[in-house]
Amino acid sequence: QVQLVESGGGLVQAGGSLKLSCAVSGYIFSINGMGWYRQAPGKQRDLVATITSSGSTNYADSVKGRFTISRDNAKRTVYLQMTSLKPEDTAVYYCNASLRRRSWSDDMDYWGKGTLVTVSS
Repeated sequence: QVQLVESGGGLVQAGGSLKLSCAVSGYIFSINGMGWYRQAPGKQRDLVATITSSGSTNYADSVKGRFTISRDNAKRTVYLQMTSLKPEDTAVYYCNASLRRRSWSDDMDYWGKGTLVTVSS
């Protein structure tokens, strides 16, 4: 069974930093794009950052210059380094991965269960 397991969330003061990790477990053939999304209370889930298998990145305007996404393909892990955190960054952060379970199968999206980041003012 494929699982995405996030870690690293918590409570931090405004201006502080946190680093989120998300590891893919289970048998898979390949991992393509990976990313982080977030959902604040009462709001929709929004893209934070994505990274392709070759390392190309994309960021939401609200986090550019403050957040950095990276991945370690050998560890099947994606990271989100968050700096200069603001109260408006408070949300549940979800990991996403587009992966193929077998060489002949199609890519499918998988999601983690989320990790809560709370930024106090």
